[in-house]
Amino acid sequence: MVGLVRLIDGLNTAQRVVIVVAIGIALAAVGLYLTSIGSPRFGWYAYSPLTRGAFLPGSGLPAWLRLIIWLGLTGIWASTSVIVLRPPHRSDGPA
Repeated sequence: MVGLVRLIDGLNTAQRVVIVVAIGIALAAVGLYLTSIGSPRFGWYAYSPLTRGAFLPGSGLPAWLRLIIWLGLTGIWASTSVIVLRPPHRSDGPA
């Protein structure tokens, strides 16, 4: 962990923001995958899928579990953002 923090300290602000956005996109992809587990697959049926009859209520994960997944991933993203975007340590000597 200390080596990672030293690596992050060498980055400028723009690079840190890019890392935070990339982590957010990766966690969003993980969240979409996790919340789609158990739900029916939909695709192209050679007509415009404008009907809502294909969506079955109660399929997939329960709403409370999807909420827990998204809250957990949001917490991970917020924690890593705080670590990555914190100001670098300056060791100029005792104050």
